Amino acid sequence: MNSGNQFVETLKKVGYPKAAQLNGEDFDWLFETVEDKSFLEWFCGNVNEQHVLTEKELQAFDALLKSGKPILEEEALDEVLKTCKTFDSKSSSMEEGELQKLEEEFQALQKIKNLKIHRRNKLQMMASTNSHMSLKLNDKAEEAAKILKERQGIFTTINTKINNELHSLTEGVKKLTFFFTFSDSEQGLGPHPVFLSQLALDKYLCQEEKSTAALTSYTKKQFFQGISELVESSNEENFQLVDISKPLICDENNEVCKERLEMARLQMAYICAQHQLIQRKAKDLSINSAVQWAENNLQSLKNKTFGKEHLELTQINNEILPSLVKENAQLLNMPVVKGDFDLQIARQDYYTSRQDQVCNQLLKQKASFELLQLAYEIELRKHRDIHRQLENIIQDLKQSSKALEQRLETMSDPLITQHAVPRNTIDSRDGASHRLYQLLEGENQKQQLFRTHDGIEQVAQKLKQDITSVQDQLAVSSQEQFLFLSKLDSDLDALCDSLYCGGNKILLSNQELTEQLYQLEVNLNKLNQLIMDLLADVKAKRKVLETNTLHQMERKLYVYFFKDEDYLKDIVEKLEHQSQAQTVGLED
Repeated sequence: MNSGNQFVETLKKVGYPKAAQLNGEDFDWLFETVEDKSFLEWFCGNVNEQHVLTEKELQAFDALLKSGKPILEEEALDEVLKTCKTFDSKSSSMEEGELQKLEEEFQALQKIKNLKIHRRNKLQMMASTNSHMSLKLNDKAEEAAKILKERQGIFTTINTKINNELHSLTEGVKKLTFFFTFSDSEQGLGPHPVFLSQLALDKYLCQEEKSTAALTSYTKKQFFQGISELVESSNEENFQLVDISKPLICDENNEVCKERLEMARLQMAYICAQHQLIQRKAKDLSINSAVQWAENNLQSLKNKTFGKEHLELTQINNEILPSLVKENAQLLNMPVVKGDFDLQIARQDYYTSRQDQVCNQLLKQKASFELLQLAYEIELRKHRDIHRQLENIIQDLKQSSKALEQRLETMSDPLITQHAVPRNTIDSRDGASHRLYQLLEGENQKQQLFRTHDGIEQVAQKLKQDITSVQDQLAVSSQEQFLFLSKLDSDLDALCDSLYCGGNKILLSNQELTEQLYQLEVNLNKLNQLIMDLLADVKAKRKVLETNTLHQMERKLYVYFFKDEDYLKDIVEKLEHQSQAQTVGLED
């Protein structure tokens, strides 16, 4: 039997009226320590019905309390009991046994009292702790409720904004879908086509076919059968003079040969006509000149002379003139040839102009087709780009949806939901909090046995401080960069001023620097000239020194003068002695 049930059974034996309503398991927490269990054993073994006060005894005790008389307790009662023992020492052994039993009961009651006082103090401490915890929890609950209300307001605002954006997005998609929707059955009621691919090309193709048919019929009318041969006959080879002095042999079925024969006949006829015309003009001129001459020399006219001149004219007409006409016959048919050439050129121009018209029309049709094809290709490229962008958006939305589902699944995990009793340590199964902790720590991760929410808060505060310091550094660096850029701009303006010198044309060199460089170049040239002169002078002096011993001696003396004066003095003294000796020798 456990401790609580044993305690309840003892109360039933004693006669406690409400013992039947008690549950023994509710009193197990009172007898957890060794002292409590020893007290329970004493209580269950010694307490019986005799230790229960009757109603009269209780009334008498209440009357004693009301009378105000002192009641002995604890130490005073012990002293009285000791005195009672001295007075009753002569009592019987039976009374001593009862007193001893009473003393033991008193000690047991004293222990019970002390235990209850201890438990009362403990309960008071627990109550004060609980009240303090309750106050803290109330403050936290109020703060949490306030934060929750703010967060709910923020979430409500965000949710409203998201709903509005989704609604606007839905409306935009509907409008876009309605805008891009086009079908043949809804041409009369639906929207107008917005893409080139939505347009029907039947009318355009029908018009192009009509244009092609008209162009074909026009080409057949203008470029009849045989015109190509006619134009091809007007080539460079055919633009030549026909030598009519030689016989022309060709096929009569060939159109070119026929044309050349006709041209030769025309040239011959023209030459004959010109020959006759020249003869007629010559006759007219001869008659006129003869008449004029006869009028002027009528009196001195002699038959012999007239006959002679007539013979001369006959000779010119029969011999000299035909030979000249024959020699220049090719030149006489130039108008015929020119006319034929003009006709061929006119035909060629006409054919070329009509060919240009046909080519222009064909180029227009080709340009329209190419323009239409280019427009289709551009639209196809745009459609591909839009399709690729839409696919990317779909993939992004799918990834966002998966990430949102993962977040919702993570947030719905009971490990990270709010516990009845908040825990400071992070559960090992709470992967979101651990990932957040690792993310906040970064590379400076420390080996810790337990991770706490306070640690996350500290790391977040440190990260916030680092962000603030980095922002300050960025502000300082941006200010320094601004100063550097301003200085660079001023230097650039100064450089531009020095390059342009207030004008619009750039000057690749500075005027003052150019003058100084020019002066330096002049000085260098002068110095070079002086060096050359000096070298020439040195060479000349070296040649003189090589041939003249006196100059060599003079040079050595100068060297000694500048480098070794003592040696020079010795040499001079020796020379003086030598000269004196020579002088003495000469005198002797």
